[in-house]
Amino acid sequence: MHRNSPILQLVWELSSTLETLHKHKVHENENKIVEALESPLIDCKEKVEKNSSLDDKKSLFKNWPLMSSIIMYCVFSFHDMAYTEVFSLWAESDKKYGGLSLSSQDVGQVLSLTGVSLIIYQLSLYPCINKILGPIMSSRIAAILCIPLLFAYPYMTYLSGTGLSIILNIASILKNNLGVTIVTSTFILQNNAVPQDQRGAANGLSMKVMSLFKAVAPAGAGIVFSWAQKRQQAFFFPGDQMVFFLLNVVEFLGLVLTLKPFMAMPEQYDRN
Repeated sequence: MHRNSPILQLVWELSSTLETLHKHKVHENENKIVEALESPLIDCKEKVEKNSSLDDKKSLFKNWPLMSSIIMYCVFSFHDMAYTEVFSLWAESDKKYGGLSLSSQDVGQVLSLTGVSLIIYQLSLYPCINKILGPIMSSRIAAILCIPLLFAYPYMTYLSGTGLSIILNIASILKNNLGVTIVTSTFILQNNAVPQDQRGAANGLSMKVMSLFKAVAPAGAGIVFSWAQKRQQAFFFPGDQMVFFLLNVVEFLGLVLTLKPFMAMPEQYDRN
């Protein structure tokens, strides 16, 4: 009996091993069956998520209140970038070409003062204006005020000294603050035209399109300014008057885009 105990122990261990392997194989088969059953469900879920994401992207392009505000934003951004490019060139050009004959330092001081005014305006005045008028009406009024202001720019060449400095600073502050009013209002319109979960995608789309317009604006403004310098004796808007006339054309186009039926307004602003 004592001699057979190792044999019995070996048989018992062998049977235990076979049983363990059998159970492991059964578990593997069960896992494969479960994975095979779950695989179609996972694929269906991924397809549903993919289709829903595509539907969300498509819905942005079908959302006309959003698209109309993006178009308006791009037009005004193009105008602002072109104005920024033209302003320095015009202010530093000689008076015989319709400029102001200012130095780079003088122009820098004007722009610095304008920048300070923008900070004060956006933090204090604009919230009140937006609360009273709403983003759409404030954009319209700002665009309307910009047009006569830009028409007055070429006539500053007849001023000099302190008078020129004061008028130029006032005009620059007004023009840039009006531009900020329009751009900030279009941001509000864009974000109110989509649900909260789509705002990131909507803002990303508007930034991409706007970047294209801002990339083209400086080159276009420089070409137009150079061309205008060669037509000082023209009958129709001679010299820099043509530059500011074309800026006003773009501004007027933006103003038209704030009106129905071009501007599809969200329901909360429809009363404006």
